[in-house]
Formats: sequence, structure tokens, C-alpha cells
Amino acid sequence: MSDRSPTVLRNLGTLYRNGRLGGTGYLSILPVDQGIEHSAAASFAPNPEYFDPARLCDLAIAADCNAIASTLGTLGMVSRRYVHRIPFIVKLNHNDLLRYPNSFDQHMFASAQQAADLGAVGVGATVYFGSEGSIRQLEEVTAAFAEAHRLGLFTVLWCYLRNDAFKTKDVDYHLSADLTGQANHLGVTIETDIIKQKQPENNGGYNVVKFGKTDPKVYRELTTDNPIDLTRWQVVNCYAGRIGLINSGGEAKGNDDLAGAVRTAVINKRAGGQGLILGRKAFQRPIDEGAALVHAVQDVYLDQSITIA
Repeated sequence: MSDRSPTVLRNLGTLYRNGRLGGTGYLSILPVDQGIEHSAAASFAPNPEYFDPARLCDLAIAADCNAIASTLGTLGMVSRRYVHRIPFIVKLNHNDLLRYPNSFDQHMFASAQQAADLGAVGVGATVYFGSEGSIRQLEEVTAAFAEAHRLGLFTVLWCYLRNDAFKTKDVDYHLSADLTGQANHLGVTIETDIIKQKQPENNGGYNVVKFGKTDPKVYRELTTDNPIDLTRWQVVNCYAGRIGLINSGGEAKGNDDLAGAVRTAVINKRAGGQGLILGRKAFQRPIDEGAALVHAVQDVYLDQSITIA
């Protein structure tokens, strides 16, 4: 019922129909853009075969993902071999921390036209809401997403928060349901088709940071401390779920990765979300182990006994 073109809707259909979760309405996406921000060494040294873009695509296919999301160079290098085998999402901007001193900012590395030229079905980008450069980032991504829609590509926005004021000595409110929910609402306002957000771990960021406007009803009636209710508030801010919310799988922590990823998936599904985007926990393992971890997450969305709360 939206203004998205038939080509955008067809490419969204390609995404939602592919992989082990194809046809369920849920998404399992392999993201591999961490080599830009965290450095290639930090991302790939644990499993050096993934310096090769082809092996990353092999992992996404072995894991039966709906799509792989990565950089222009990664996907462009192997597009003739893989673009017909798994949907491509090109990440357009990145935070390059080779600058010193570090600054948290997103800059454009690619264009929607380049993504279309290599055969991608969608593009992604990040806005650091609350950061010093957030207005410029928002303007750049808005223009890039409008161009992507004109070219028939769908759009995915990483709606992350970055501001030192959002973190106290006791609590990190970058993971607050009310602040991340508002970031989501800003994201859908520029006609993003899928929102990616970190799963909330607390609430009340507005009240602690003491800026902006909120409503006491948010904390008294519309949310509780239950992580499902906190995530549901993120879903509500995505036009009441008309725009799908996918949560990130979180950083790799070793032995706890499987339990953490499955827990995140259960919360997302029960809150009305549409899936998980899980990268480092998968590609920092051998391909069979990484694929098995992603399959365990997919099992949550395939299990009909796990319902919306």
C-alpha cells in the first residue's frame, strides 16, 4: 500500500523469499562490513580465509541466509560468481577508524548506482543519531536512499546512537528502548524499508540525559522492564511494525555466542520483529560452525511454538 515502485517491491520479495527462512516473513542476513570500522585484522584474523570475499559468500549460502550485506568492494569483487546465488545488499557508508584520533562519523564509500550496477537488490547505510555529524549523515543517506528507490533497490538503515552524553558511569543508554525507539522513528521517516537496531537493554534514557521530550505513559503503561516489551517499543516506533525491525546479533564473545544469539532471536520474534542480522559470531568461526550457529537462530523463527507475546 506504500509508494514503493513495483521494482522495489519485487526486490524486497526476492529478499523475503530466499534462504531457509524464505516465505516465512522473517529475515536472516549475514553482514560483513566490520572490516572497515573495526579493521580487517580485528574482523578476519580469527579466521583468515574470510579475507577472501568468495568465502564470505560461501558462508552466507551455507548458512541459508536471505542475503549478504557487505561493502562495495567485497560484493563487486565476486558479483559475477555469486549475485545470482544469493541477494546482495551493498553498505554505502562506513566509519573508518584509521583516522587518529578516532571520531565516530559515517562517510559515503559508494553510491546506489554502483550497487545497482553490480546486481544488488538493496542498499544499506548507517546514521549515528545524536552524534555531531548526524545531520550531515541523515542528509546524505536520505539522498542515497531516494536514488536507490528510483533505481528499484530497497533500503536498510542501521539506526545507531553515538553521543557521550548517552552514557553514565553506571548505565549505557545507547541501548535504551526510548532513545533507540526514537532513532527508529527517524529512520522510517526517510522511507527506509528495513530498520536494523541493537536490541535494548534498559529504558529511560530521556529522563536520565534530561533532554528532548517524552511521555510518562511510555514508562508506566507502554513498556516494562521485560526485554520483549523493550524491543516491542522499538517495533512500535517503526510505524507500528509496518517497517520491519531486525536486531543485530551483537559482538562475538566466544563460548556464549550461541546462547546469546538464540536469546536475541527469541526476544525479537516475540516482540514482533522480523529477524536477525548476525555477522562476527558466524564469520569468526570455521564455515561449518558459523553456518550451524546461524541455523540455530533460524530455528527460532521456524519454531511455531515461539509466538508473538
